[in-house]
Amino acid sequence: MLNSFPFLVNLLQRLLKLDRAIDEIKINQSFLLRDLMDRINASALCEREFKVFSQWGEDGILQFLTHNLCIKQRTFIEFGVEDFLESNCRLLLMKDGWKGFVIDGSKVNINRLKSSYFYWRYPLHAIAAFVTRENVCELLDRSGFDRECGILSVDVDGVDWHILHELADWQPSIFVVEYNSVFGCEHPVTVPYHSDFSRSKYHSSNLYYGASLRAFDALLSDRGYALVGVNSAGSNAFFVRRDLLNARVQPVTVHQCYRESAFREARDPDGSLLFRSATQSRDLISHLPVLNTMTQATCSLSDLFDDAS
Repeated sequence: MLNSFPFLVNLLQRLLKLDRAIDEIKINQSFLLRDLMDRINASALCEREFKVFSQWGEDGILQFLTHNLCIKQRTFIEFGVEDFLESNCRLLLMKDGWKGFVIDGSKVNINRLKSSYFYWRYPLHAIAAFVTRENVCELLDRSGFDRECGILSVDVDGVDWHILHELADWQPSIFVVEYNSVFGCEHPVTVPYHSDFSRSKYHSSNLYYGASLRAFDALLSDRGYALVGVNSAGSNAFFVRRDLLNARVQPVTVHQCYRESAFREARDPDGSLLFRSATQSRDLISHLPVLNTMTQATCSLSDLFDDAS
């Protein structure tokens, strides 16, 4: 059909070339940004941030970590990537020559990724699959990567802690995990496990998902990882294998680095944004159950914060 409209075909081709040219400019600029951020005297990891393809400032953080740690495997696995246009590891693929394996639950998203100009140009493999704790090990094995890969990034907006719990045999240099700041930083809690968990369907507020930063810290510290910081948006946390720590990359505590999410994503039952902070929105899901990952006891979120007060 498009062949009947030479003007539209020509316009689409020009837009694709423009897209590519803009990406190349951004990648070239990232070399300068990385060198600049590497030289500053930063007291927190989030001060190393800059954005090229990531949602927030994860590009800058990962550039700093990967260039200051002795990482043998230049490979990454990232799941929950949508179409990968905005992702944690795309810059590593296109700038630094890393090999990647990505997963998303939507075939539409993966097909869009595979039709992108860069999919065939770089060593990236993508599959469409809904990740659960029952299938995650099999899915990751399909990457063909060593279990000591460079980066493993987990972001499924749901039962992330439970999925990560199944990956005890995986020892990447860096873990990137999304935490839910609505749960605060005092308690190691997660949503209970459901294999078909969907954040948007489970509760209209869109806030009931994932786990607290402390829950991830407790899980990964037992596996030899150190929390080294979070992003300034208060969504992603970065853990480094302890044998790789050095003078430039040091551990921090949950209290030292925890940030409440800067974005205001709470919604009312009609789906409209409420523009309330994470703390202000906690009452929307306070009646829902959370699982203490240390004791395996279940209670409501309101029980935790009522006890604290």
